Amino acid sequence: MRQLPLIPPHFAPAEAAISRRMSLHALAAAGLGLSTWVLAPSAMALPIKSLQFPRDFGSHPDLQTEWWYITGQLQAGGKPWGFQLTFFRSRIVAAQGLQSPLAAKQLIFAHAALCDVQGQKLHHDQRMARAGLGLADASESDTHVYINDWYLKRQPVPGQDAAQASHYSAKLAAKDFTLDLEFDSTQRLLLQGSNGLSRKGPQEEQASYYYSQPQLKVSGSITVGGQRLPVQTSPHNRAWLDHECSAAIMDKEAQGWDWIGMNLDDGSALTAFHLRRPDGSALWAGGSFRQAGQSAQIFSANQVLFEPLRYWLSPHSKARYPVAWRVQTPAGRFEVHALVDDQELDSRASTGAIYWEGLCELRRIGADGRSSAVGRGYLEMTGYVAAMKL
Repeated sequence: MRQLPLIPPHFAPAEAAISRRMSLHALAAAGLGLSTWVLAPSAMALPIKSLQFPRDFGSHPDLQTEWWYITGQLQAGGKPWGFQLTFFRSRIVAAQGLQSPLAAKQLIFAHAALCDVQGQKLHHDQRMARAGLGLADASESDTHVYINDWYLKRQPVPGQDAAQASHYSAKLAAKDFTLDLEFDSTQRLLLQGSNGLSRKGPQEEQASYYYSQPQLKVSGSITVGGQRLPVQTSPHNRAWLDHECSAAIMDKEAQGWDWIGMNLDDGSALTAFHLRRPDGSALWAGGSFRQAGQSAQIFSANQVLFEPLRYWLSPHSKARYPVAWRVQTPAGRFEVHALVDDQELDSRASTGAIYWEGLCELRRIGADGRSSAVGRGYLEMTGYVAAMKL
């Protein structure tokens, strides 16, 4: 199976750091013969609108930044695995007026990761290509984004409303592992923020259109070490999908962010995030909590508090990451504990980032101060190697 080079020869290497929460506003004038990164004009506030499905499952090429992201846990080969797959789209402002079919008007990136929890080992791979010419693209009509033979695609469920039911398939054959997975919704999609418009900072323009699909059922297979392992039946085979798009840049005071998306064992879903200043204080925060079958409780910026409990020093980047947190929300107090400390991802060959993203256990803190496990999900941490430059 042919694999695209991580940086095609027409592209300049990335120098700024991003991950899926917010990406660069112009990932270089790649292929345009320019040696500097071209930033987008000052962002305007996104208009309030009702998201329409299946259209808003698809790409929004007029917006600067977009990603489709699935994380989760599965049981295969008699043990648990964590996984992540992400596709990014970035609009190159300087190329929009060019007429050549070779112009890099949109860039597509992809990250894939597989974590062996029992073996304490993380596998990771990445790709990058310009959209078009049959090599990479992101459909506007529904979720179908791909780079060569890596893809994520949504299909409707016959007879059911698009916002209620979806089936996703994804295949990413990386250099030393393969994700060949299917995802089926068990709940209605979750609109984050104010009916899908989610603030990401103190300024109105710092916002995104954002929905989640928690509690996705997982099936399919993984391949690692040359061995194909079918997903085994387990109540813990659950995934979380985020789709987010924005025209906004990150606040100049922000150093980075910490974010969690957690599937609880009782069917509930917890989202929480904060953006940090260089001194670690919170610049902005938010999130949501939804019990199965209920409406979402949306958190305001002053209702979410992250407190680090334990740190891990990366032997690779020398960054010091909080791999255990106490998170206070209107839905309760929780602890988040990494199941594997070394889940740092080095994506400098594509998006330019070194960041931490990994499978964690969620514990609820009771009235007596004791915590008990209530679910699992993913934690993302950025800005620990260097400040985000967006």
